[in-house]
Amino acid sequence: MNADNKRAYTVTMVFILISIVAVLISLNTGTLRISPLKVIQTLFGYGDFKSSTVLFDYRMPRILITMLAGVGLGISGAILQGLSRNPLADPGILGLHAGASFGLIIFVTYFHSLDEEASILIPLFTFSGGILTAFLIVLLAYDRYKGILPIRLILIGIAISAGFSAITLFLSLRLDEETYSFASRWLVGNVWGRDWIHVIALFPWILILAPYAWFQSNTLNALSLGDDVAAGLGASVQKQRLLMLVTAVGLSCTSVAMAGGIGFIGLVAPHLARRLVGPMYQHSLPVAGLIGLIILVLADTIGRSIFQPNAIPAGIVVAAIGAPYFLYLLTKTK
Repeated sequence: MNADNKRAYTVTMVFILISIVAVLISLNTGTLRISPLKVIQTLFGYGDFKSSTVLFDYRMPRILITMLAGVGLGISGAILQGLSRNPLADPGILGLHAGASFGLIIFVTYFHSLDEEASILIPLFTFSGGILTAFLIVLLAYDRYKGILPIRLILIGIAISAGFSAITLFLSLRLDEETYSFASRWLVGNVWGRDWIHVIALFPWILILAPYAWFQSNTLNALSLGDDVAAGLGASVQKQRLLMLVTAVGLSCTSVAMAGGIGFIGLVAPHLARRLVGPMYQHSLPVAGLIGLIILVLADTIGRSIFQPNAIPAGIVVAAIGAPYFLYLLTKTK
């Protein structure tokens, strides 16, 4: 094992341990506090009725949603930064979250249903909104002589995001009071997926797309070097870029479907991962996913515990951390 692989392995193991600690803290935290020892006993089937009910019926589904969504957002951001060759790229900045919001509003406007059975369709609608956004961005960013220009992706993504946000706001004003309340909480990053049906709706997307992205690490390494270099290395540039873009859209849009419109994780997690393990995607993708998991789990835990009895959406906590870091990156980016 060479030095880079050893370093990546060590960092990954450290973040796995931090993830476990973060999850145990989250399971312990809430209106009804459960000691860490009792949490572990309950997880292994030795807890009493009260602790089992609190953990398995209420806290565990929500925590699993934040874990899966954090992984999806972290990996999605890493993919997009590689495709655009821009460290400031992020699913929110590129407009994908605005497209996901549009898909969600279409669902609640025309299907008028937020029951458990219907909610399993929400990731499909947010994914469709994200795909529509990505299609428009690629279409407008494409140059017939130079291909897709990375700088155009960012600028056009911001413009597309503004357009879809305006449409989403217009449609939300037509909703009834209950549905509008749900949509407004979703838009600020409130983790609303709290039942096992929501875990089931999100889990297959992350289970399939996250490993696929990791198996395509060599392709991402080539694409991040530029189109000419990637083509010289034997990569089918346009086809692979399209496949990886769809993968990033699927990871980010289905993640926010259940976790709300949370930004900045896709910006911060990949950047920290590259600083810790280097630019090789076989190393940075898993670490970016773990960092995203830790950030979102802790943000949700802080939001629902420190400010009791009033809960603060996880998206606001993440933004409080991510916005200063974004400004820091702007000052350091040439």
